[in-house]
Amino acid sequence: MKVQCITEESLFRPEAVRWRDRMSLLEPMGDALVILPCSMRKPYSSSRSHMIFQKYTKGIQEVILTSPFGICPRELEKTYPIQSYDTSTTGEWSHEEIKVVGECLKNYVGDKEVIAHVEGGYKQVCEEYLDNAVYTSRGRTTSPESINNLKNEVKKHPKIKGRTKTLHMLRSIARYQFNTEKADTLIPDDIKIVGRFDRRIIKNGKQIATLHFNNGFYSLNLEGGEILNDIGVKWVEIGFELKTNTLFSPGVEEAHEDIVPNDEVVILKNNEVVGVGKAVLSGNEMKKASKGVAVKIRHRKK
Repeated sequence: MKVQCITEESLFRPEAVRWRDRMSLLEPMGDALVILPCSMRKPYSSSRSHMIFQKYTKGIQEVILTSPFGICPRELEKTYPIQSYDTSTTGEWSHEEIKVVGECLKNYVGDKEVIAHVEGGYKQVCEEYLDNAVYTSRGRTTSPESINNLKNEVKKHPKIKGRTKTLHMLRSIARYQFNTEKADTLIPDDIKIVGRFDRRIIKNGKQIATLHFNNGFYSLNLEGGEILNDIGVKWVEIGFELKTNTLFSPGVEEAHEDIVPNDEVVILKNNEVVGVGKAVLSGNEMKKASKGVAVKIRHRKK
């Protein structure tokens, strides 16, 4: 589903606010990062400009500036809603956009060294909110001179290894989806990743979860539900034996308040995992509703 972000009021859409809030859970890799402008085409890496950038930047942490979402670390570019929003990319930014995006960027960058390959409003954000940055673009980000400057600056920093990047990507998605740094435990160091599009996460021969190509989110298996229960988030408590693949609201005794519709949740009975599935209602709605579906169950213990 496309998220339309046409006016400045889009800064306050729930999807945009939630995205910016959860960026505080993420940490950049390495000792430096490169800041890039967004593109009309999504995911960004499929655009012509980003194909050019990535010839030289894929060995370093990349972060894309965009309004109304603030920032997008490269590893989250295929995650909803950042992979499916429409907005203007004229490069002209309002005062409010600069403020919101600038604060988000400053918090993410921390004390890392910064290469800013940006122009227009993107550059204005960096100049106002970052104390020290090396600017590599000269008038147009894809010009030969600009690209050569970018290449030379990136060369000064060590490349991040492929396995390190993959684990960081998977953990960053888990942190964003489950709204906690503890979600790192879903992705142990010794996992095996199977699949080119939908990617299955396997540990000791057992599948923990699947990372889906279409929305960039995980769906959990029962093994993943056990980990989510240990973390203590996105849980729904019931008091009866789960015999069907639909959990109705009257059967919900308690639910984690952070649950929103379409969240991946774990079903508990006496604090033991009995199922996993997708929330239809928010946690508070599940507890209050007298009828209707609360969770669509994907896997349950039989």
